[in-house]
Amino acid sequence: MHHFLAAATAALLAVAATPASAALPVGAKAPDFTTMGSLNGKPFRLNLKEQLKNGPLVLYFYPKAFTEGCTLEAKAFSDAIPAFRKAGARVVGLSADNLDTLKKFSVEACRGQFPVATANPDLIKAYDVKLPVAPISNRTSYVIAQDGRVTFVHSEMSWKEHVAQTLAAVQALKKK
Repeated sequence: MHHFLAAATAALLAVAATPASAALPVGAKAPDFTTMGSLNGKPFRLNLKEQLKNGPLVLYFYPKAFTEGCTLEAKAFSDAIPAFRKAGARVVGLSADNLDTLKKFSVEACRGQFPVATANPDLIKAYDVKLPVAPISNRTSYVIAQDGRVTFVHSEMSWKEHVAQTLAAVQALKKK
């Protein structure tokens, strides 16, 4: 297992500066799913259709909890939650991490501000966010309108623009 994690980490570093690829284009219907997640350390069942009842959703996939980029991205989303709420949107993070890891990550990195959930291989495939070199997701952020359609996609292994890009997309969606 240690060798796998070392290889996966090396692979992540090798592609960190390269764009990821996302096959769900703007206008596509976002695949519905149900999975387990955690909000502020408390487990719950997360369903896409239920999340969309409250407005648009930023659904962001990240490779691995507690790695530097994923932790910084989660903290950046956490800091921006008031702006997302003002724009009427929710944020959900997804990764291949297990529920126990996500419970801890939801408290420490997400600061209890938004849920993170487990993306199983079928979910990663449905959203076409699999990292080519490991059985985990790349870093792709989707903005999904309340009707379930993808309105924005940002797919880039660097975490730095995901929050600003998705917030701008949500704010533009609100103005329509």
